[in-house]
Amino acid sequence: MARDFTPAELEAYLDESLDAERSREVEQAVREDPALLKKLAEINARRDSGVHSLGEIWRRHQLGVPSRETLGSYLLGILDETQADYIRFRVEVLKCPFTIAKLRDLEEQSAEAAAPDRETRKSRYMNSTSHYFSEQDEE
Repeated sequence: MARDFTPAELEAYLDESLDAERSREVEQAVREDPALLKKLAEINARRDSGVHSLGEIWRRHQLGVPSRETLGSYLLGILDETQADYIRFRVEVLKCPFTIAKLRDLEEQSAEAAAPDRETRKSRYMNSTSHYFSEQDEE
């Protein structure tokens, strides 16, 4: 069963950066396959000795994760197609938890900013028109 997981997936699993569904698959496989558990132990031993793969360095330092500004432009639909494809690739294929988390955070912030609650709107309307009423009372 260890053949089902690439070394990069196992490293991502150890970094807790593998998507939830694939992580569950690894955990189930570890319970059933002692060889996979041994492989994970070997990866940990290699890391503890200071030897790191290029992919591991990229994941650990999140080198491929787009900035919040780039993701914001993506949400606004103003990125060129190549950059937008890269973000879709990170979300849909890689299922990068860091990219997904940043996108969700930006979407939530955008939704909050776009829909102020009713009392806030009412207060703004009242404040912006109150001087008209005070002028009429003086006449």
